[in-house]
Amino acid sequence: MPRIPPPTRSEFAAFLPVQTRWADNDEYGHMNNAAYYAIFDNVISLWQMAQGIAIRGPEAIRFVVVENGCTYFREIGFPDEIEAGLRLAGMGTSSYRIEVGLFRGDADPAATLGFFQNVLTDREGAPRAIPDHLRATLDHLRV
Repeated sequence: MPRIPPPTRSEFAAFLPVQTRWADNDEYGHMNNAAYYAIFDNVISLWQMAQGIAIRGPEAIRFVVVENGCTYFREIGFPDEIEAGLRLAGMGTSSYRIEVGLFRGDADPAATLGFFQNVLTDREGAPRAIPDHLRATLDHLRV
């Protein structure tokens, strides 16, 4: 199976800076796989909050991750300063796929490409349709 090429910065709609931590490195001196997922989760949550999407409390929008993954192109490790690019890869009735590219310094190709498939649920955990105002907010990430 042919390997997909790394995406470039022009393929993302929003960016947030991220500083790697010493604790992110593993025995081999590069970032541990679990640290990538923590960064993806943080970046997505910070972007949502910046857009006025409540992620905690009684007004929280309840998105549940139903699938995730990551493709690694280049190593990242402490003390790399990285930028996380976000883009909307698809949206259905109750779900959307958000992709996060991590870029080392000012490099144009991504070092990694991760994704989360999220489903909007009610308090009982049943899927529900994404409301129009939220759909419009997520659409800002479409490239």
